[in-house]
Amino acid sequence: MTLTRRMLAACIATLPLLATLPAAAQDDFPNKPIRIIVPFSAGGVVDSIARIVGERLSTKYGQPVVVENKTGAGGSIGTDFVAKAAPDGYTLLCVSPGYAVAPSLIKGVTWDPVRDFRSIEGFGVIPNVFVVHPDVPAKSMAELIALARKSPTPLTYATAGIGTSNHLSGELLAQMANVKLTHVPYKGQPDALNDLLSGRVTMMPLTTALAAAHIKAGKLRALAVTTGKRSTTMPDLPTVAEAANLPGYDVGTWFGLVAPAKVPDAVARKLSADVAEILVQPEVKAKFATLGMELAPQSPAEFDAFIKSETTKWAKVIKQAGIEAQ
Repeated sequence: MTLTRRMLAACIATLPLLATLPAAAQDDFPNKPIRIIVPFSAGGVVDSIARIVGERLSTKYGQPVVVENKTGAGGSIGTDFVAKAAPDGYTLLCVSPGYAVAPSLIKGVTWDPVRDFRSIEGFGVIPNVFVVHPDVPAKSMAELIALARKSPTPLTYATAGIGTSNHLSGELLAQMANVKLTHVPYKGQPDALNDLLSGRVTMMPLTTALAAAHIKAGKLRALAVTTGKRSTTMPDLPTVAEAANLPGYDVGTWFGLVAPAKVPDAVARKLSADVAEILVQPEVKAKFATLGMELAPQSPAEFDAFIKSETTKWAKVIKQAGIEAQ
């Protein structure tokens, strides 16, 4: 056998071994630190949720799971970073509604939540509750909508900013109820809440965790929750769909974990199974409850489908509202 033929035979003989290398690399996943990117500031709800999950993953894997905050451009900078990261499962992204809304609201966004990512697991949702200042003469959502229809000037609603679930809750209400409302955006929920408590704005779709104490103290009046199902923390409060007879009205601040689209199936399945296991741990449930989270795990396929529907839904709402990308 000539030297060339011997070299060719040797190369062919090693092909089966080479083919097993990626699988072997996946079998010992993870063998180095994992990063969970949060595209918002430290201390916020998304950050808190990522740290709860990351801490449990670190314990399970015996590897550091580091939460990194990469902020800017309404969350699109951190999201873009993960979209371009190596698809090996070591860089993940904690997502919330802005993930599905940003492509419709922010100019220059090159990533697509459906095309460029694959879901690991959906966590659940934090409902908003429509609250009004006690001086507002509306004791129900039906009365609030009637008030909006007869008011000579549009009623105002405060939010944590353009594209937040607060904003989307108010805009969807205006469109489905066919009323005019004036959006008053703030830099965050605390600033918006201060003006609501002082009576400078009429109402706000506020997260249940922030609203509860003020409702109990009589400083705010709760009318309805924005999610499709009633809140477990406020079970006597109707949904907007029920109270205003608006079937299909459903808005909440949802959360989950995604990875770059080309992450190997085996790695994605392992991450999904391990995160799902973490979500049912009693201590994790308790911590999520303190944030107002309604735990509702979604499998990768379910979360992928949900994100696709959310992206389509809000693109239509934003277009109808005439909100231009900035």
